[in-house]
This record gives sequence, structure tokens and C-alpha cells, in this order.
Amino acid sequence: MELSLWTYEGPPHVGAIRIANSMRGVHLLLHAPQGDSYADLLFTMIERDNHRPPVTYTTFQARDLGSDTAELVLRSIHAAVEKHQPQVLLVGDSCTAELIQDQPGSLATSSGLSVPVVPVEMLAYSRKENWGAGETFYSLVRGLLQNRVPAPGSEATPRANEQPSVNLLGPSSLGFRCRDDVREITQLLNEMGVRVNVCAPLNASPHDLLRLPEADANVCLYPEIAGPACDWLQRNFKQPTIKTVPIGVGATREFVAEVAKTLGIDHTPDTEDSRLPWYSRSVDSTYLTGKRVFVFGDATHTVAAARIAHEELAFEVVGMGTYSREQARSVREAAKELGLEALISDDYLEVERVISELQPELVLGTQMERHIAKRLGVPCAVISTPAHVQDYPARYSPQMGFEGANVIFDSWVHPLMMGLEEHLLAMFRDDFEFNDGAQPSHLAAEGVTTRSEDPAVNDASHSDAEGETSDELTWDLNAERELRKIPFFVRGKAKRNTERFAADNGVNVIKVDTLYEAKAHYSR
Repeated sequence: MELSLWTYEGPPHVGAIRIANSMRGVHLLLHAPQGDSYADLLFTMIERDNHRPPVTYTTFQARDLGSDTAELVLRSIHAAVEKHQPQVLLVGDSCTAELIQDQPGSLATSSGLSVPVVPVEMLAYSRKENWGAGETFYSLVRGLLQNRVPAPGSEATPRANEQPSVNLLGPSSLGFRCRDDVREITQLLNEMGVRVNVCAPLNASPHDLLRLPEADANVCLYPEIAGPACDWLQRNFKQPTIKTVPIGVGATREFVAEVAKTLGIDHTPDTEDSRLPWYSRSVDSTYLTGKRVFVFGDATHTVAAARIAHEELAFEVVGMGTYSREQARSVREAAKELGLEALISDDYLEVERVISELQPELVLGTQMERHIAKRLGVPCAVISTPAHVQDYPARYSPQMGFEGANVIFDSWVHPLMMGLEEHLLAMFRDDFEFNDGAQPSHLAAEGVTTRSEDPAVNDASHSDAEGETSDELTWDLNAERELRKIPFFVRGKAKRNTERFAADNGVNVIKVDTLYEAKAHYSR
């Protein structure tokens, strides 16, 4: 057993809560100990929902374990139905309650409730959050549509000659930019003359799920959530699945082509409202060419990000991986195409070790990689859950479609361009107007002094992370000044290489010559 300070995914019952919170008319009865209601904060604090999730907890305590906890489950079930009057009741248990083996789903099914009951098996000790969300959504779809599956060998009911339609499946609460992705892809489909029949689970009701078979095809926007449900609908209702995830300009073009081919329509986009292709071909983008990038997150966004980085921005992807073991195959295949071996791990310390070894110039990852990159002094853009509140913006900020490509372009390129700006400022540090001792020009008339006139004082007070020294090695003052001329986004790498070179060669005081000798050594 390992003690971890941070995890990429919660237990499966958090995934079940995500599905219940995404939908209307669905309530979740969760057999769980007192304290498991912490999950409510994920939605009200991070996603900033104005309501708590539709969940009733049995909240058993230690003293309840000596009595009949099954009776507690039954009382909670009837109380939840009476109070909330849901259209469908989901029933499951948390990892702790699973050990008691009360089987709350079976108890609810046989308790004579007036509403449909969908039991969900969580497999808490072998699965995690995204799997729990996908299994819950699949159980809902199957539970509601099982009685409507056509008999084997029967002919499919011909659809009326009307506007073609699709279902958008997979967007959910606490997903990455799902709200805006749905809006962007709905608009893109409308421009193609395709109607969205149902979007689920986000903002869908059980009655909406009953209408899923009416569509001509299903769009699997987020395979982690919608993959099992799409497979079941394809097997039982003969609905084809559109599998291209439209993240990036190239993938969006392929998505449009797959939709047109699947639905048998002719469509050529009039415009592609994205600035990314133009900039990638411009002379200004040459600064970004070959930048070393490490990508990590859920499988869907990791594969998409690696493709965009490699094909559309001319970055060099030096490493990629995912914490989602259920979706690892797609990440391994994408990594193989780039000549890499994918990192499949949910241990953030292992991810940090790999990033430190690869020394990329940009990290594309989750909230955890943001922390890792900050410690290492490397720019980072968040591309995937788990994410923090700043990655659930109030403004319109999709990841999918052509507008999503614009958002991605801004999110990834700006950290690197700001690095270039920092580099230019460092180049002119000793200029009479731009040096560290110069006061801001807009304050000159007021006679305000912002830094000491003595350069030695300024240097002594410099306390950025790159200037810190270890106990064994000492940096000469001139060497520190030379080090600060290196752009901040590679300064950490240069510092580590120099200190390693000095230690290997028995140098205790790092001087300017040592810095350049180390550079020559590692450039061979």
C-alpha cells in the first residue's frame, strides 16, 4: 500500500455522482459512510455549480456496523424517493460500503418503488472515476432502453425523410470544457445541416435517453464516458458511431468528413475560422518550431494534444502518457507513431521524474503537471482533467472545433512567447534604459526610484529559484549574472546541467568558464 498526497482520479462513485449531477430528473442513492459527502465540493467549489449534486447518502457510522445496515439503506431509499420524486433512481455504494456487502442495488430493485431503479456496480477496488462515470451512463442507457431493443432479425424501422440527426454522447459535469464543446460542435453540425437529437448525459433527462434510438448516428465526443454506451447502441439499435474527436484543425476536418460520410450528405466547409493554420505557416512561428513538449492527461485529450503539437505546431513531442489505464491502448498507439513509449501511470511522482529527465520546454497536462512544471520552471498549459477552478472559465472557451483550435493556440503558444519576451528583456538587461536598476519610464517625471543604485545590492537581493545554490556548490557572482541571461524556460535545465558538470569534475565554485564548459560538454 502506498500513501499518496494527490490522485488523478477519485473512486468510481465520484464518477457516478458526475453523471447524476449532469442530468435532470436523476437521483443517486449512495450507500456510504459519514464524510463521503466531500464530493459535493468538487462541483460547487471547482465547477461553481449553483446547486449541490442530486445525491442522498446513507451516511452510516461506526456504531451502525453492529446493527442491520441494510435496513438503513431501505429507509434512505424510500426517504429519497419521497422527498425528491426523481424520474429514475440510481443506486450504488462507495468503496467503504462495498466491504459490508449490503447490495443496495438489489435492495432497491426489490423494494417496490414507484420509480425505475438502475443499480450500478462500482468495483471500487479495481476501477476509478472515469470508469465509474462511463459504467453509470451505460447502465442508465441500457436500463431505460432494454425493453425497446428490436427483436433479433427484425428490420430496422425506416426513418422519415427528414433532416439527418445525431446524438452527442459523453459530455458531463467536471469534464474538461464540456459545456463549451457541446455548443461549438452543435453549431458546426447545424452548419452542415445536421440536427442534434439528444446531448447526454449533460443536461439530459431520462425521457431524452428514451429518444436516443431516433438519431441516425451517435457522436462519441468523450470515449472515457460514452464508449460503452455507444457500443451497446450500435449492437442493439444498429446506430453507427462517429469516433473522430474534433480537437484540433486536422481532427475537426476529419470529423466533418466522417459525419458527412456516415450520414450520406455532401458538405464542404465554406470557411475554417481558425488562426492556427495561418500562424503555423508564418515566419513568426519559426521560433516555436522544434520546441520540446511533454503531454499527459486523460486519453482523449492526450492523443489530440500530441497530434496538434506534432502536426499543426511543429513541436517535438518528447514524451506522452495517461493516467487512464482503461484507455491506454489509444495512447500507446499514438506514442508509437511518434517513436515513443507511452507512460501509463497514475503516480504523479513517476510523472514528475519523467518530466525532469526529459527536460521539455513546454508541458501539456493536468492540474498536477501545472504544479510539477512550476517547480521545475517550465511553462505549462492545462489540457485535461483533473483541473482546478481557473480551468472552468465563465467565458466561452471550447477545446473542440475550429474555435477550439483558436483557444488551444492561445493557451499553448502564449507561455512560450512570454518566454521569448523574458529572453529579450534579459538580453537588454544591461542597457541604460532597460537594465534592472532603471526606473519605469512612466515614473521618471515623479522621480520614483524602484531599485537600488548599487548593482551589487540588486544582485545580492535577486532571489529567483534559478539563483539558488546547493550546499556543495557555490555560484560565482559573475556566473550568476551570466546564468540569468539565459531564457527562464530553459534556465533551470542549464543550471542543473552546469551543477552536474561541476560535481562530476570536482569543481566547488562555478564560474563563467564552468558555465560555458558545461554547455560545450552537453552540446556534443
